[in-house]
Formats: sequence, C-alpha cells, structure tokens
Amino acid sequence: MMSEPNLNETRKHMQQLEFIVAQDLFINESGAFADVFLPATSWAEKEGTVTNTDRRVQRVRQAIAPRGQSRPDWEILCDLAQRIEARLGRPNSAHWNYNSPAEIMAEFGKLDINYAGVTYERIERHGLQTPVPHNTHPGTPFLFAKDFPSGRGKFIPVDYVPIMEPPDEEYPFILTTGRVLEHWHGGSMTRNSALNEIYPAPVVEIHPVDAAWANFTDGQPVRVSSRRGSVILRTRVTEKARAGVIFMAMHFAEAAANLLTNDALDPQAKIPEYKACAVKIEPAAEQDLPHPDVTTERGRW
Repeated sequence: MMSEPNLNETRKHMQQLEFIVAQDLFINESGAFADVFLPATSWAEKEGTVTNTDRRVQRVRQAIAPRGQSRPDWEILCDLAQRIEARLGRPNSAHWNYNSPAEIMAEFGKLDINYAGVTYERIERHGLQTPVPHNTHPGTPFLFAKDFPSGRGKFIPVDYVPIMEPPDEEYPFILTTGRVLEHWHGGSMTRNSALNEIYPAPVVEIHPVDAAWANFTDGQPVRVSSRRGSVILRTRVTEKARAGVIFMAMHFAEAAANLLTNDALDPQAKIPEYKACAVKIEPAAEQDLPHPDVTTERGRW
C-alpha cells in the first residue's frame, strides 16, 4: 500500500476484498488492511538460503531466537495448508509436511534443473552460482561463457516516447519520484528512530525559479495534487530539482508520493509510469500537515 501507483485506486479495491490475511514482521500500511495478521520471523531468526543478483545461492543461518509468537514463513504456510487440507477432508493430499528448509530446497532441485545440484551440504561453506544442473557440477560463474550464440552484443534502437501525462495549464509541473539515502522503498524497514532523526519528514523539492514563480518559500506547507490524489508536505527549495520538475521521495505514508503517480503502463514491460506525471502545487496551512503515525488509519485496524 505504498509502492503501487495511483494508491487511491489500490486502496479502494483492497477495502472491497472479503477477507485478507497478511504475513509479515509487523503491521505496515498493507498489513493494516488485513483481517488476520500472521507474525513471521526476520532473516536473522530463521534458516534458509538467499540467492544474490549474481545467482549465488548461500546459506542463511539462524542467529537469534524468534520473538513472541513469530514463526518462519515456510512453517506458517505448511500449517495453514495442512489445516485447509483437513477441512477439505483430504489430509496430507498435497504433501505440505516439510520438516526443514533443506527438504524444501531438495524438492526445488527436482523441479528446476538450475537448482538440481544445490544442496545444503554443498553450500554449507561456500555458495554455488546457478545453473547447477547436477550434484557434481561446480556452478556457473559466467553465463554464456562457451555457447554465446552470435559472439556479439545486440544493439536495439530506442525511439523517444513522450510521457503519458504531460504538464498543462491546470497541472503545470512534472512530478518525478524516487529514493533518498536514508530510507528504502515503502519505508517499512528503514523508518526507524535513528534514520528519522536524519531525514524525519517528507518534502517536495522544487527549483528556486519555480518557487519564485509560485511565490513559495523554503519549508512552506503546500498541497501537491494530480488528477488522482493529493498530499500535503513542506517545500525544499533546491537547485537539485530541475526547473519545471519537482521531486518527492516514496518512503513516507503520511504523504505517499504514489497517491499522485500515474498507473498507465509501458506497453512492453508493463511497468507503471512512476517517474513522470502532471501535478500542481498550492499553499496549505500549517495545521493541515499530516502526522507521521497514520498506518492504522488507512486500513481496517
């Protein structure tokens, strides 16, 4: 409920669902919509594996005991599946009776040739880079090292395509969204007290030329609106922003940038146009600035 474009539309559909189960470390903006919340463990509280961008499968070892009633995701899913099977009168029909992550990895290797040679024993001390097609295969550090079809890179020309929602007289600015150093994506893992002291609240970055044209000062409360929604936050007048373009970080639930973004999709990749939509900026009152603790107010809790 933070990372989807046109969040008002997403929230509308979430509220229409009959029953929602969320499984996570703690209740975040999405979990607040759940009827039932299942507490899961963090990576430091469970066994498993992680596969990095370079296709390296490595062991994850439990470092601390789970807190409270939290359990590893695979245990929760197995328990839930077994209860559903029993209710349907078909106990153990789908074999959701795993005893460890190692058993799950073994089944994974039977279903995917790229992981056929990956076992917990083999990655106990060193990771393996997939594909690993059999138990004695050393892994694949470089893809296409010997069988690159043409031996050459393929260049594909790209034609310029205008943004799907250009600025106009009513919405004269282009909004682009992104990240800041101190926070990450929806902020569920980084909105902690230490990082909030460094970057405590959302701002909209605006170029000095645009601020002067609109008669805005640095730190002034403003309302940023698109055709889909609006948020209230403070300005940050800076030359980091390009004239005609304003910037908002995507991490803050109290002024979620994706309430404004366009859910139009790229025709090929089907990726929403997060980086450009038309917006307007208007003065707002100090008392209208939102409180940061708004997670539960937007869901069912």
